[in-house]
Amino acid sequence: MKAIQVKRAGGPEVLELVELPVPEAKGAEAVVKIVAAGVNFIDVYYREGRYKAVMPFVPGQEAAGEVVAVGPNVTNLKVGDRVAYTMVLGSYAEYCAVAADRLVKIPEGVSYQQAAAAMLQGMTAHYLSHDTYPLKKGETALVHAASGGTGLLLVQMAHGIGARVIGTVSTEEKAKLAREAGADDVILYTQTDFAAETRRLTGGRGVDVVYDSVGKTTFEKGLDILRPRGYMVLFGGSSGPVPPFDLIQLSQKGSLYVTRPTLTHYVATREDLEMRAGAVFSMIAMGKLKLRIAHTYPLEDATQAHRDLEARRTTGKLLLLN
Repeated sequence: MKAIQVKRAGGPEVLELVELPVPEAKGAEAVVKIVAAGVNFIDVYYREGRYKAVMPFVPGQEAAGEVVAVGPNVTNLKVGDRVAYTMVLGSYAEYCAVAADRLVKIPEGVSYQQAAAAMLQGMTAHYLSHDTYPLKKGETALVHAASGGTGLLLVQMAHGIGARVIGTVSTEEKAKLAREAGADDVILYTQTDFAAETRRLTGGRGVDVVYDSVGKTTFEKGLDILRPRGYMVLFGGSSGPVPPFDLIQLSQKGSLYVTRPTLTHYVATREDLEMRAGAVFSMIAMGKLKLRIAHTYPLEDATQAHRDLEARRTTGKLLLLN
């Protein structure tokens, strides 16, 4: 089978197209013939070596496809089932062996591409808005990178709850997408200081929660726009890691909360995974959650996909297709 492999940490150029054996279904595993695989910033972190993996490895943590083989201990799946998964390394390939309890069935009304686009970012948006800081109607949230893959879904979910959404983006084109997703106010951080503008928009009160996937360049200013006892939810670092800071700042700025969640802990049990994936798939099937698949690439163009992702030339989701 064709696969993308990383043999050493580095830039997009270390993504190498190779031939590997098709995996076998052992024990409680199923082999999935991958139709579409999601491209996410976590893949960049693994490629760079920021997140550790044993070299060489096949990157990618999200895919949708068809079950082509099941291990002897699998009882919940059969050959031919349409399935999707995330948080399992190895999706930049034509086939992947996945623990059966990490696979969810794709319901009618949801395509392979939609499922691959929604698993990681859709469930991330869901846990952020429903669990990490459960937004309520009438509250105000600031969403950084509001036109990105996760950002657009998070804006839609927050809007659906009835919260006021302030989004930050870099261009007018991205601002239009954020508004279409339900953002009430959009700040072009390339033209306006987002902290000063957020204070103006909230009459000096500040926001209830900041959802920050950018990290280094936005984190400290984000603390300054939270209301007393507000929540800073840092769930990514596309601009780099946040430098160490003195926790006394949290009390000085209003007894603030800071959390650094990850999807792994919100889908840790089979029950959590099925609930969260089911909620996201239901929103898609009912038309309440619109996915923006910005670009699709053949598997062998994974290097270009990473370049586009890191250059922030895209809005919405990137997929690799077999």
